Amino acid sequence: MAAAGLASTPVALLAEADAPSGPAPSEPLRSYPDVIRTSSYVAVRDGTRLAVNVYRPAREGVAETAPLPVIFSFTPYRARFTDKDGKVEELALNDRLAMRSLIRAGYVVATADIRGKGASFGHRRGFQDRTEAMDGHDLVEWLARQPFSTGKVGMIGCSYLGGTTFHTATTAPPSLKAVFVGASDLDKYAFVRRGGIPAQFNTRPDEPPEVDLASVPVDGDGDGSLLRAAVAEHAANTPMAALWYGMPTRDSVSTFTGNAFWEEVGTYNYLDAIRRAGIATYFWGNWQDEPTAQSLQSAANFADARFLAGPGSHCVPPPGFDFTGEITRYFDLHLKGTGSGARPPRATYWVEGLDVKGGYVTSDALPGEASAAQGWFLGGAKSGTARSANDGTLGLKSARPGADSFTVQYDLPDPEYFAFWAKPMDDKGLSYTSAPLTRPAKLIGFPVAHLAVSANKSDAQVFVYLDQVDAAGKAEVVAFGRLALSHRVEGRAPYATIGLPFHPGRTADVMPVAPGQVVRLNIDLTPVSRVVPAGSRLRLTIAGADPRQRNLKDIRQDPAPVITVHRGGADASRLDLPMAR
Repeated sequence: MAAAGLASTPVALLAEADAPSGPAPSEPLRSYPDVIRTSSYVAVRDGTRLAVNVYRPAREGVAETAPLPVIFSFTPYRARFTDKDGKVEELALNDRLAMRSLIRAGYVVATADIRGKGASFGHRRGFQDRTEAMDGHDLVEWLARQPFSTGKVGMIGCSYLGGTTFHTATTAPPSLKAVFVGASDLDKYAFVRRGGIPAQFNTRPDEPPEVDLASVPVDGDGDGSLLRAAVAEHAANTPMAALWYGMPTRDSVSTFTGNAFWEEVGTYNYLDAIRRAGIATYFWGNWQDEPTAQSLQSAANFADARFLAGPGSHCVPPPGFDFTGEITRYFDLHLKGTGSGARPPRATYWVEGLDVKGGYVTSDALPGEASAAQGWFLGGAKSGTARSANDGTLGLKSARPGADSFTVQYDLPDPEYFAFWAKPMDDKGLSYTSAPLTRPAKLIGFPVAHLAVSANKSDAQVFVYLDQVDAAGKAEVVAFGRLALSHRVEGRAPYATIGLPFHPGRTADVMPVAPGQVVRLNIDLTPVSRVVPAGSRLRLTIAGADPRQRNLKDIRQDPAPVITVHRGGADASRLDLPMAR
């Protein structure tokens, strides 16, 4: 692809003093203290012009002339823009994903706005569709052909940027050698409409044009006329929330795209292309972030993939870990051919509560692969111990048969706009709490709730939460999951699921229930990695709505469903916990 005839002269020089604050970089990272940036429009295969920024390592204001490997990141969030205070923000000059340090370490870093966003022309047909994936392919190959490039390209990103990285890899660009994918999905249907229930991610409103108009124009667009023309084309973008809400089943045909769009955007359909191309893969997430379940499953589908999980939330660099060094060493190995000859560990992950304070462990097994399921059974409240009529017990032995009911509560507190993690819901449904643990419990992997449930409606949504409650009564959610009664049917997954239940969610699989019909729900929760200390309790909460659902007003039933959980007996409801040694 060719640049669209615009000037590409140096327009920005960043000195060492302007680099992000933090610990002093190691000596190899000091090789290139300066940065020279150029920007231009690059036309992809259908002629659409995308805004591309190139950052070259420099010393004393002079760019390195020898070819270097390139790290590329592809964003919908504006690669360069002016914030409300008039400051120019640049993705490549932020070290959140080590990009500034990679420049310093001798990499060219390139960023680009996806079509239909930022300063790029065109419009989005769909969220991370094959058009966008092929755009990434074309830009990788364009970067590989430039005089500043050795011809070897790596990609990095988290969240949407992790998705553009993963999707570009599925097109197998010949020059793409390694990807570092953060907080992205393997199966977009199973993520966005987990258990048949859309919640939180990808359902927010689209931004107004003013957001993209705050992008910094590319070099040569001095009056911003090209930027304004590009943003005008964004008006044809497919609305993201409407796209997702409009496809209730895996095989739904979108009115926007005219096809079974979930299948188009499921990266699991294209994994063989990545394997055949020999592209190195590294998947990263944090334990208090819902996409980490998908990141872990992604790693399980590549024999040589590496996996990293830290504490904390969405796309936050793992604290107490040399994140920048890890990324740099990874790309050094696959793009420069340098580094230790020792095989790196397959997995590095944080274990909350390890040695009391918590710590990182390394392993040649993915988290949970060596764990064994231990069943904890739901029981009725013991006399004198229940806080309310909705309290029951959680124990290692099946209790006598019984049933507990609750009415779904839709009037829930408004969460923060991006509530990436759930909060305790023990007062919104049924809770089953263990006795204080007599010894620490090391939980590594995916909990799975096996519930016998009925309702007085033809369908209802079931949310489950695993809480850790300390000796003082303070609770935190450590895992959660969800499943609609009508989506309970299981099937064979088209990818490795680490032994977890797979709910296909096709139209033929959706089966409403008869009021009062008892059905079995097998719900996988988000993965855990922690040592629960002695004296703490484990609590399973079952509810019928979650405050992170952005469409609660649209889906509420009146009167609200009454959900009954059946416990004890031959087919007892239980929670399987992944117990590690």
